[in-house]
Amino acid sequence: MNDVIPPRWTLGGAPRPAAPRLYCFPHGGGSAAEYLRWARDVRNAETHAVQLPGRGSRIDEPVLTSVDALAEAFLAGAGPFPEPFVFFGHSFGSLLAFETTRALRAAGRPLPAHLVVSGYPAPHLPRAASGLHRLGDRELMETVAALHGGIPAEVLACEELVVLAARALRADYQALETYAHRPEEPLSVPITVLGGTEDRVTAEKLEAWRELTDAEVTVRRFPGGHFYLRESPAPVLRALAGALGSVTARERNTTC
Repeated sequence: MNDVIPPRWTLGGAPRPAAPRLYCFPHGGGSAAEYLRWARDVRNAETHAVQLPGRGSRIDEPVLTSVDALAEAFLAGAGPFPEPFVFFGHSFGSLLAFETTRALRAAGRPLPAHLVVSGYPAPHLPRAASGLHRLGDRELMETVAALHGGIPAEVLACEELVVLAARALRADYQALETYAHRPEEPLSVPITVLGGTEDRVTAEKLEAWRELTDAEVTVRRFPGGHFYLRESPAPVLRALAGALGSVTARERNTTC
């Protein structure tokens, strides 16, 4: 009888035992591939790119279509998390990182030492109703590309790739569009909030993350649109390295 191999929730780079572990949650429809190069470029962390089901190396697995289901499955499949650890998410990944943090708190488990969110409004803000996940494959892909960019032209030019990519994108948009924020006590985790100056996510919507934690919040915006971190990654990676450095400094101070 063949052994069942458990899903691999993260793909990582070189081990850095003395550094914080950085878990990177992908944008809607995205995969771990987005962050694999960070394992080389972010030198003050051990980077682990989160691979959600239904894409990349897990393309044959069933997709999950709610934020709660994704957070629960990730915690069951990827934990425990060696401390200190940091969560990073871009766009939909920000929401998933935030709710995974709250799920850890609800379970009485250690929280990330820092939360870095990018290109996503504070989750408690009202959202305009939309039903993009109900669109056909091509219409969904083209609509999201027009709104946010990030989908390569060669993907849109190939019907087979459109169908393949739309499956994960639809699942994530269903999770996003059916998400209902539950008011809870603020987190006690420092948050760094990043965004693009030309993105549809305004500065005010980024600033509203301050209401979701009692700890320090830093908001920084960079030139570019929704995928500003692809357009000019170097300053973004420096900001991320700064957040990771603050974690290392706090750990050093608490052990002295």
